Amino acid sequence: MKLNLVGLLLCTVLAGCGGTAPFGEKEESTDTGTTDPDANGGTIESDRTVPPGTASPQPSSTIFRKEPESPTGNGFAQNIRYDSVNDTFAVDNLPFDGGADTPYQRGDAVSSFGTYAVYEALRQYPDSANNTPINQFRHRAIYGVSRSGETEFAIVRTGAYSDYGFGGFVYERNGTVTLPTSGQAIYNGSGAGLRDREGNGGLEYSTSNVQIAIDFDDFDAATGRYEGAVDGFLFDRRVFNLEGEEITNDVLGRINAENNSSLTAIPTAVFTVKPNALDKNGEIVGAVTSRFNNNDGDVVAYETGQYYAIISGEQADEIVGIIVTETTRDPVADKLRDTTGFTIYREAQN
Repeated sequence: MKLNLVGLLLCTVLAGCGGTAPFGEKEESTDTGTTDPDANGGTIESDRTVPPGTASPQPSSTIFRKEPESPTGNGFAQNIRYDSVNDTFAVDNLPFDGGADTPYQRGDAVSSFGTYAVYEALRQYPDSANNTPINQFRHRAIYGVSRSGETEFAIVRTGAYSDYGFGGFVYERNGTVTLPTSGQAIYNGSGAGLRDREGNGGLEYSTSNVQIAIDFDDFDAATGRYEGAVDGFLFDRRVFNLEGEEITNDVLGRINAENNSSLTAIPTAVFTVKPNALDKNGEIVGAVTSRFNNNDGDVVAYETGQYYAIISGEQADEIVGIIVTETTRDPVADKLRDTTGFTIYREAQN
C-alpha cells in the first residue's frame, strides 16, 4: 500500500510525557541492592541497582522489570500486553503508533526470528473528523516467551526520532526460583533485538547467540553479600533491515572503513565479572563491553552497555533478560544502540 505523505516527518523533536510500568504493574522499585556494611561482619557497600518494577522481590514471587525512563524517551512504553487469541501486541504511551483500538499486528516482511515474534504498528491512522490518513511512526516490537511460559520479555523501538525516541523494554518472571547454593551452571540460547540510532533516524533488527555461566560458590555467599558470579557472551551477531534482508556485511564494511580494521564479524559483547551481579531473588545485573583490534594491532573499544536478567525455575533452569549496548564506532550515527532480548536454558543431561 502506498502511504499518503500527510503529517509526520521521519526525525521528530522529542517532547516530554509520563508513564507507569508496563505489564499492568504500577510499583516502582526503590531497591538499589546496597548491602548492609554491618551484616555478617562485612565492610563492602555496593552500588548495585536493578531497573524499576517489583518493589519487594523475593525468590518465591513473580518479578517484573522495565526500562528506566529518560528525557530522550527510554522507558515510556507502558501497559505492554500480548493477545494470544488474536496474536496481537498492544502498547500504551507511545505517540503515533496507531489508535488505542489498533494493536500491533504480526510483521509482514519479518514475522519472527526463531521463537521470537515480531510486530508492527499501524502505518496510517485516520483523522477522526474527516478520515484523512495520517502517517504513523515505524514502531516495531519483539516479544519472547520461554518454553515453560515462566519468563517473557518485550522490546519496543521506533527509530523515527533524532534521538533514540520513545520506546521501552520489559522482562518478567511469572513464577519462582530456587537458586543452587553450590556448583556452577551454564545457559545457552538465542537473542533477538532492535537497533536504533542517536543523531538520526533508523531502525534495524539483530539476532545473536547468548551464553551465560554462573558460579554459585563464589563470590562468597557467607558474607550475606554475594550470591554468585556471572559471566556471559553475546556472539554470532547478525543485522537485518526492516525488509528482513541481512545487512551484516554492510555494517562491517562501514565500521572497517571508519576504524582502519578488517572485521569479519560484529565483536562479541562480554559480561564484566564482578561482585554483586546476582542476588538471592535470582536477579542478575552488570556491565558488558566489546572490543576489536584494528589493522595496526591497536585495541579499539567498540561497545559499552548493561545486561539485566532473572533466573527462574525450581532447578534454576532458565534465564530471561535484556542486553543493551551502545557504540560510537559505526559512522551511520552519533551512537548506535542494540537492545536484545533473550530466553535461555540450562539443559538437563540426557
